[in-house]
Amino acid sequence: MKTDKNLSRKHGDFSKFVKKDTPKKEKLSKEEAKKRKKPRDKKNKITIKLRENVKKKDPNENNDGLLRLNKFVANSGICSRREADKLIEAGVISVNGKIITELGTKVSRNDIVKYGEIPIVPEKLNYILLNKPKGFISTMDDPFERKTVMSLVSNACKERIYPVGRLDINTTGLLLFTNDGELAKRLTHPKYGVKKLYHISLDKSLTNNDFEKIANGIELEDGMIKVDKIAYVEHVNDKKQLGIEIHSGRNRIVRRIFESMNYKVLRLDRVVFAGLTKKDVPRGKWRQLKEHEINVLKRFSV
Repeated sequence: MKTDKNLSRKHGDFSKFVKKDTPKKEKLSKEEAKKRKKPRDKKNKITIKLRENVKKKDPNENNDGLLRLNKFVANSGICSRREADKLIEAGVISVNGKIITELGTKVSRNDIVKYGEIPIVPEKLNYILLNKPKGFISTMDDPFERKTVMSLVSNACKERIYPVGRLDINTTGLLLFTNDGELAKRLTHPKYGVKKLYHISLDKSLTNNDFEKIANGIELEDGMIKVDKIAYVEHVNDKKQLGIEIHSGRNRIVRRIFESMNYKVLRLDRVVFAGLTKKDVPRGKWRQLKEHEINVLKRFSV
């Protein structure tokens, strides 16, 4: 992206939008390659295998395999752990026919836990990343029978999953789905400041004056909004394409910022969400998150 030095220093580097030239690898003969190749450490190799074979324990379980009741309820996907605490205190959660109101109670996975008269069964937690195409709405279903994002992830898993936040019908890019209610709530709560990066195309060039206004914060009908970073896309002379990083979850916030200044957003694409990128996720396709990505998300929302 192209900005002057002062703007770049003030509002951050958006080099994510620019493809960097990677240096060509030096061609080596087979003999030279063998010489440079580091010898394997058999001891380290054995240690790694042993570590991989050790089953990771849930930090909420004790040595007897018991699980905290609020975690058990939250794992069913009906609510967050904090909301589960409120349900327990309200006396609507029972274990093996007995009402439980004491927080910190632990249960086994073989116990019969109910919410009122409804049995609670902990689900396998799923985390699906979709690269949303244009023309789909971010709801579970639609009374007007428009296409929804749920049709794009219908075969992703057996469990019922939900979109984390929303992208409007004309916005493309990253949308996360999960049945982890607690994580979903944290990722969408402004308190945790989860960052989203958007690539924007406007109907006309953004002036330097308006660029500064957006960077310094503007007043909308529902209050002041200030982006975390803003920059022009490099190698584009008309200044119609920009990158914006923002953590606000207010409805249509990026479009409303530009509409308030008489610009029309022609294309809006979410290219980063909570550190996740569109790499290896073509438009209209999805993938399961890897374990280390899930761990990163959970650290984001602590």
